[in-house]
Amino acid sequence: MQIAVIGMGTMGPGIAARLARGGHGVAAHDVKEAAMDRARGQMNAVDGVLDALEIGDDGGTVEFFDSLEEAVANADLIIENVPENAELKAELYGALAPLVAPDSLVATDTSGISITKLQSHIVNPERFVGMHWSNPPHIIPMIEVIAGEQTARATVDAISDLIRGLGLIPVVLKRDMPGFVENRVLYALLRECVELVEQGAIDPDDLDTCVKWGIGYKLSVIGPMRLLDMAGLDIYGSVASFLNAELCNRSDVSRLVTAATEEGRLGMKSGAGIFDYTEKELRELPLARGAKLVAIRKILEGRN
Repeated sequence: MQIAVIGMGTMGPGIAARLARGGHGVAAHDVKEAAMDRARGQMNAVDGVLDALEIGDDGGTVEFFDSLEEAVANADLIIENVPENAELKAELYGALAPLVAPDSLVATDTSGISITKLQSHIVNPERFVGMHWSNPPHIIPMIEVIAGEQTARATVDAISDLIRGLGLIPVVLKRDMPGFVENRVLYALLRECVELVEQGAIDPDDLDTCVKWGIGYKLSVIGPMRLLDMAGLDIYGSVASFLNAELCNRSDVSRLVTAATEEGRLGMKSGAGIFDYTEKELRELPLARGAKLVAIRKILEGRN
């Protein structure tokens, strides 16, 4: 299959490399030259992680193209991976309209914008679907598949088959909703974590330790619904009857986050966020975290 990946930001290089390992020809494009250069520079590191995961190479390739027209030429599938802005995505879909073949599929890697909303801007909406990879996309094996109101079942099936063909796990949602499932659960967790730190209940480092070695450790082996069975539904019901009323339910964004953003503290991308990062940490942390994720995945897959 010929696949175009449009958008070489945080996710693009990993998506492109993983598709290529599955034997697909991948055309990569970004409107920003700096993003293209950065993506080219990341490919060796991404391939190194895929080698560590013992993912074979079925002869696919990744080529970088400066123009959108060249990138999508002859594409059977176009994966849109531009920033989380509905207007920006709609603008891209408009540009794709005269370039996309009627039988091509278009998938969006949006993290949470409604698929139904996005497909209203695209030609052949029945061939448009959500394909939400999880970061880092070349390591995390689960991909959410989300149909909009006009998405054909055949489109969902085709994307699910592609994912399975890569040796990855498609999770097909029963309906379209903001944030889908993974990010709804993640953001509920993050909201409570940020609230606890902001209210002075715990320091950020200790919060991370609590989650990593408490619920995070368990959830990597036992999913939330099976955890309910393990703990006992009667116990959950008893604790939830008083604890749910105490949990954070704010609908705005915490001042801890907005104040840091206003100061330009955006996280690792700016060298500081909740924490400060040295140049050495910015170089080494992604590699160290990737190695740990690879090791954990091998264990969960019984390959240790």
